[in-house]
Amino acid sequence: MKRLLIPLLCAFALSAADGPRRAPGFALFDSKMDIFDLADYRGKIVLLDFMQTTCPHCATFADVLSEIEKQYAGKVQILSVVKAPEDNSNTVAQYVAGHHVDYPVLFDTGQMAFSYLRTNVLAWPHVYLIDGSGYIRGDWLYSVTTRDIFEGKALSKEIDRVLGAGSPPAKKK
Repeated sequence: MKRLLIPLLCAFALSAADGPRRAPGFALFDSKMDIFDLADYRGKIVLLDFMQTTCPHCATFADVLSEIEKQYAGKVQILSVVKAPEDNSNTVAQYVAGHHVDYPVLFDTGQMAFSYLRTNVLAWPHVYLIDGSGYIRGDWLYSVTTRDIFEGKALSKEIDRVLGAGSPPAKKK
């Protein structure tokens, strides 16, 4: 057990030392067949929310995201992503209407999600905070320890931190 634990801890420490990673690019459709490309949001913070319309935590998080959209109008773009065929235009339309969602809900077949999550196992909700330079500054999967991100005010604090930083991360040498 000890032999396995030490290399894993070293690998984790090395990956954490690398700093923020560049957010993988994407271009996805919404239910109106409009294309949303991450590159279109340069200079603006993007909250990338992986969710499912039947997830109760996602429903609660929709309210938090709506508040953030109002609070940071013009500074933050929210993009929610659902996986097809589990979710479709009908389930998304019901979700959007039921939760008064004004931000885009995009469809992915799994390839884009894989580039972020780096696993085939999807769990919801999962949110990424991407700065205006295209770097991932935060990554949270719903759990007991991250509940305040999804149900409280902690995500606003993280956004304020990134807005206050203002400058892109140093490039690797």
